[in-house]
Amino acid sequence: MDQNYQNQQQPYTNYGPGQQQLPNATAILVLGILSIVLCQPLGIAALIMGNNSLRLYNQDPNRYTPGSASTVRAGRICGIIGIALMVLWGLLMLAGVSIFSFMGMNRY
Repeated sequence: MDQNYQNQQQPYTNYGPGQQQLPNATAILVLGILSIVLCQPLGIAALIMGNNSLRLYNQDPNRYTPGSASTVRAGRICGIIGIALMVLWGLLMLAGVSIFSFMGMNRY
């Protein structure tokens, strides 16, 4: 029985020897996507977490998989887009309130 166990092939992974995924890589991507679709302030969390993970990757690139670094970068980009949408939405709301309040002041 032990001989059969030793002869089994190991599952294929794209990791090199001793490599691991960056912490929270998938969570960063999910937060970035949700910041575009659902709740823009989540982009701030995706950006902060992404910066921390990329800092870890840049300190020791051989320790982490390149695929997880790409996932973190994609999450950061989505987070930045979410933040830009939040700023744009805020500016449009401010402009709308300003226009309608100015129009209301001219009536009297």
